[in-house]
Amino acid sequence: MTGSDKARKLVTRRLLAMLALVALIGASCGDDDSDTDSASDSSSASSSETDSSSDSGSASDSDSDSAPAEADAEPIKVMTVTTLNAAGPTYQNIANTAELYADFINARGGIAGRPLEVTVCDEQFDPAVAATCAREAVEEGMVSVVGSFTFFAESIVPVIADSSITWFGACCPITPSELTSPYSFNIGNQPMYAVGAVKRAVDDGCTSINAVIIDGAQIFIPPMENAISALGQSFGDTIILPPTAQDYSAEVARATSDADCVVGVISETPYITWNTAWAQSGTTAQQYGPQGNLNSVSAAGAEEATDGNVIAGMYPDISTAAFDDYRGALEEAGMLDDGLDYNSLGGLGTWAAFTGFTQIAETIEGEITAESFYQAADSTSSLDLNGMVPVLDFTQEWTDGLEGYNRLFNRNVIFSELDNGVVVPLTTEFEDVGALATGDAG
Repeated sequence: MTGSDKARKLVTRRLLAMLALVALIGASCGDDDSDTDSASDSSSASSSETDSSSDSGSASDSDSDSAPAEADAEPIKVMTVTTLNAAGPTYQNIANTAELYADFINARGGIAGRPLEVTVCDEQFDPAVAATCAREAVEEGMVSVVGSFTFFAESIVPVIADSSITWFGACCPITPSELTSPYSFNIGNQPMYAVGAVKRAVDDGCTSINAVIIDGAQIFIPPMENAISALGQSFGDTIILPPTAQDYSAEVARATSDADCVVGVISETPYITWNTAWAQSGTTAQQYGPQGNLNSVSAAGAEEATDGNVIAGMYPDISTAAFDDYRGALEEAGMLDDGLDYNSLGGLGTWAAFTGFTQIAETIEGEITAESFYQAADSTSSLDLNGMVPVLDFTQEWTDGLEGYNRLFNRNVIFSELDNGVVVPLTTEFEDVGALATGDAG
């Protein structure tokens, strides 16, 4: 068995565990409201397509010195794949952000004078439908599949890669192909935020730390243990949390017993139950948790008890200067109050992905095709997204890192905290925790 085969086998085993993380990542990426109006037609995998000549829902032309993209120019066609119509978590915010970006960039002249045309493909939480999305991307001549999130990328990435179509800018890569395919260019960085939470706890002076992991997220434990060991400590206790329990009083008592800090990887909905028990316990221990899960929603009703809790994330808060354009576009489109969470891994990550796609596409001399975009992305050694993520080097795989994660280009975290139930930025600089994930303190 080759090293590549071993890596793929290992990551496949990881995938089985990751499929149990729908709620964990779902809350981080988007909205779990099955009643939300969907951009998709349930009878079709392809949900929507922007009108490349339209500027509705975009920032006004007066905000830009550029003229709108030429309506008669050949569009640059890309696809975004996510879940819109399904019984479980859905990610309408990803679809909305992709379409919003097309309006935004087209009002500013498009990409190299050509309009960006986005097709959102709803995989309906079905691997067969996900495969249909992949085939459509090939048949329709998509330049790239941009800013997507799906648990079934394994049904997509190999198919599109055969046609030199890239899987670009995924916020939350979790499948083997996403993490190993040379056609995958990730911006997100699972499972680095858990490692970051461990580091922050130690940096804050915690000397007795317990870990709480939602059942199904055990994949996070090895890099967390690597990190805490490299920092000269160990978890006093590691608690596996039942995901559907109605009361976590016993688990909170166990987690806070003889511990001054608790590092948790818990999904948003269980966090609500957890934080209720946390508040009732009267503990003075400090919590550290992941972006999009330990947040204002899960802290509601337990604001005082969770005040000062630290959040480790992949992206800065939407209030920061890095996301000025995103926030402005949402505001002008009247989307800030539409009930969806755009300050999430899915929302922030999708905007970052499209920003990166645009930057790379504009470096291409000649025709912008799937092949030319792949060549341009593959030779990009300094992708600067103005603080949305650290500067990324797509020419250097993580060959000395976690096995099977060689396409994890971003290994940095940034921190925020809960202030009376509101998420506010805590740090402004990214921290690279890649070495810690492997057990190297540096």
